[in-house]
Formats: sequence, structure tokens, C-alpha cells
Amino acid sequence: MLRRRRRAEEETAPAVVREESPAPTRATGPWDSDDDYPEAERVDLGGLRLPVGPGFEIQLRVDGDQITGALVLLEGSLLQVQALAAPKRGGTWDEVRAELARDVAAAGGSVEEREGPFGPELAGRAPAQGQTEPQPVRFLGVDGPRWFLQGVISGPAAADPEAARILEDVVRDIVVVRGDEPMPPREAIPLRLPAEARQAVEEQGARREEFRPFERGPEIQEIR
Repeated sequence: MLRRRRRAEEETAPAVVREESPAPTRATGPWDSDDDYPEAERVDLGGLRLPVGPGFEIQLRVDGDQITGALVLLEGSLLQVQALAAPKRGGTWDEVRAELARDVAAAGGSVEEREGPFGPELAGRAPAQGQTEPQPVRFLGVDGPRWFLQGVISGPAAADPEAARILEDVVRDIVVVRGDEPMPPREAIPLRLPAEARQAVEEQGARREEFRPFERGPEIQEIR
């Protein structure tokens, strides 16, 4: 009787509905395009909206016919950023961080993991083009909703926290535009020239190696 009564109570008991907890609100960037992010002066590169400021020089990394990354040069320091597609579960930075540490060591450099302004990062010295000795470098990574943003700081800002602050603020103020189209993990989110640069190209009738579409502010170039 007790077993039969317990079974009857289970059948008549109301079902417990478990609601999925909402995604945590971002307190700081880099931002997703769906976030309520603060207004700032940014150049629209399609998959990235990159903040700009006085003295910035912006270059675009080109792989074949596709723009895959952006570089910000400021007072001798360099920030490279690239946005990649990522799975919903996240964890891309954990995988990439381990691969970077192995690659740097194999090339004759050395990095160690430490806690940075965006979470775990790699810092140390890595071989650099045109240099005989490994140079200071920092590898940053941020897992976002279906995207992963990687940043590399080199030059004086890689070793000087004061010099790094402006470039860290650039990363903090980036907006990633992932889009809805399916993409395999780690495929580069495509970028494009800003409207001013595209207009300059059309008016000139041919692509130039260097673009200066702004009367004030950053300089945008293509690097192939």
C-alpha cells in the first residue's frame, strides 16, 4: 500500500520546470555586437569595430583576398587582433594558449602563464621578424558568445605596464560582430575595409598600398 500510494503521489505531483539561467551580463569588453556597450569612436571593419584614438595607425592583415586581422601601432608598440568563430561551449582560449606556449618554445622563445586584465594570458619573449634575439610579447585571449578574440602585444608595451594601458583599453573597447552564418571553429571572422577607404579605392580606380581615409585620427593600411 505504501508503495502504491507513493507512486500515485509522484504521478499527480506538479512537474518542476527548470529555467535556464540567463547569460551573464558583461561588465567590460571586448563586447559582443548584441551587448549594450558604451559609445566610442570606432572604425567599422565588418567583423570588428575597432576603437581609434590620437596617434593610432591602423593596418589590416590580408590573407589572399580576405582581411583576417587588424594591427594598431602606437608609439613604437604594436597590438594585433583577430576574431575567430568558436563553439558555444567556449574554451577556445584554453586550447590556443597551450598551442602558443608549445610553438613559442619550439621556435626558441619562452612564455609563462599569468593572470592579466582579461584573465589568463601568456607573457615572455618570442622570436620576431627582423630581430636576432627573442622580443617581449604578450598573448591575450577572450572567449565570447560563438567567437574568440586573440590579441598580441609587442614592443615596449609588452614589458611596460604603463605603456600597455592604452592598448589594453583598445582590446577592452573592441566590438565583435560574429553574424548568424555557420562557421567552423577557428575560422577567421571576415573583415572589410571601412566605408571611407572603399570609397577612396573606387574614386582612384585602383587599389593602393596605403590608405589615408581620415582627415584626422588613424591611418589605415593593408599588409599582405
